[in-house]
Amino acid sequence: MNRRSLKFALALSCGLLSVAANAAPGTPVAKPFADADHVIYTPTRDSVVPKAGSNLTNHGGGVLTSAKVVFIFWGSSFANASSADHTYATTLQAFRNQFGTTGEYNTITQYSGIQLTNLGSGTPDWFDTSAPPTNVTDSSVRSEVNRYFSGGHGAFNSSTIYEVVIPKTSFSSSGSSTSCGGPSLAYCAYHGSFSGASGTVKYSIEPYPSCSGCKVAGWSDVQNQEHFVCHETREAVTDPVNGWWNSSTGAEADDQCAWSPSPFIGTGGFAYQYEWSNANNGCIRTR
Repeated sequence: MNRRSLKFALALSCGLLSVAANAAPGTPVAKPFADADHVIYTPTRDSVVPKAGSNLTNHGGGVLTSAKVVFIFWGSSFANASSADHTYATTLQAFRNQFGTTGEYNTITQYSGIQLTNLGSGTPDWFDTSAPPTNVTDSSVRSEVNRYFSGGHGAFNSSTIYEVVIPKTSFSSSGSSTSCGGPSLAYCAYHGSFSGASGTVKYSIEPYPSCSGCKVAGWSDVQNQEHFVCHETREAVTDPVNGWWNSSTGAEADDQCAWSPSPFIGTGGFAYQYEWSNANNGCIRTR
């Protein structure tokens, strides 16, 4: 597991952020449980504080200068052309295929030479028609990514983020915390990394946004998912393993602008959130 990062929170109803802990500059911030890095947490109401406003620092762990995203759609409904989940999946693919060349992605090119890129030009996506467990643990996510490699669906690539998408019949868990559908809602999505047979694997779990705590009012389910894919992809690019983050709070680039200003519909009619810009010392839509 890489940097012990305690993330900012996605509020269930008020859309504000919580600073969970502070540390000395350059000191990793302790996580409340051992399973997953880079989690977007839900705060308790009495812990909500104003948004952090200081710049990100490069901690030397590198970035993904020319990133790719591979989707692993886990569940038979995603492959069923007559299912709404199939449209959900293909819409996420369309979002991914254009995202890396948009102004919304260009905001992160200020960090260590990150380049505009076709995020969909890597190895193929995988529609895994096996049934995921109801409770998809962090170890289950990692095992599913490893099955992508061992099953011949695509070779490992160090610049690729492997994003596992699960249906509404399942929920994600990390320690005692869960996503939508679970008994202890604490986050909407997360990204992390682990040591694989061929190198450090960057991955994300993208649970179905089936609860009010992970929705923007008036948005469709897939628009809400685009929002989280935007957030987790940009953070996995800027901070794959101890890269760019706020030394005072542990927040990554998208954490500093999560939910406030409000997420928006942008390039291509897809959903995005604001991104922290060191150059602007604030949250911006595009660059």
